[in-house]
Amino acid sequence: MKHITLSILCLSALSISAFAEDNATPAAADNTARNTRDRQSETKTSFDQSNDKKDVEITAAIRRAVMHEDNLSMTAKNVKIITANGVVTLRGPVQTAAEKAMIAKLAQSAAGQAKIVDQLEVKKSE
Repeated sequence: MKHITLSILCLSALSISAFAEDNATPAAADNTARNTRDRQSETKTSFDQSNDKKDVEITAAIRRAVMHEDNLSMTAKNVKIITANGVVTLRGPVQTAAEKAMIAKLAQSAAGQAKIVDQLEVKKSE
C-alpha cells in the first residue's frame, strides 16, 4: 500500500511540474543572423566535413582530445570540428575565453601541421 501511495504522489508531482513548464513563457530565440551567416558558402558547416581518410582522422583526433579534457563545459565539448583539405575549422559557442583557447590548443596539438581556423564564439553572460 505504501508503494502505491508513493507512486501516486510521484506521478502527481511530475504532472504538476510538467504543467508548470508547459505554461511558462519561453524566451524567444532569434537566430536569424546566425542562420543567414550559415547559409553563406564561405561559412563551414558539418556538411563540409571531408570524407578523405586523413581529414576524418584529424577530426576524430581533435574530438577525442576535446572530449577527454575534464575542464571543458558540455557546451565547449559540442563545438563543430570540420576538416576539409587539411584545414580544420572550429565553430560554435564556448562559455569562456579560457575554453576557447584550450580548444584551439588541443586542436593544434592533435592536428599536427593542419591549419586551424578558429571561429569559436564566447557566449555572452546574461
